[in-house]
Amino acid sequence: MATIQFDLVSPERKLASLEASEIQIPGSDGDFTAMAEHAPVLTTLKPGLLSVKVGNDLMEYIVTGGFVEISGSNASVLAEEALPRNEVDTSVIEGLIEKATIALEDVTADNKDDAEKRLADTKALLSLI
Repeated sequence: MATIQFDLVSPERKLASLEASEIQIPGSDGDFTAMAEHAPVLTTLKPGLLSVKVGNDLMEYIVTGGFVEISGSNASVLAEEALPRNEVDTSVIEGLIEKATIALEDVTADNKDDAEKRLADTKALLSLI
């Protein structure tokens, strides 16, 4: 099976660099799956679950936003925050919700809808625990 080079980095650390068969991505315009020979895409991420299939293994990461760039042979995710799912518990999600709530208080009227959507997406992360 063809693979795609996958890299996931956050400001704190590099979380993954591996050959994946598929990557499920929480895109801000909708979730999508990237595989080898995917059409080039540059888009933003919404808070959600990013899943990476490597052979028979599935690796999952909680991301809070960021960017993804995909070409036919590479997928690079630059996440604002990212954690392996097994490192996330209710208190971590509650901290992310608090950050999103504070950010909502500081936005202008032009950005309020986006900030409210981001807060709702962050709250939805609780269902993953």
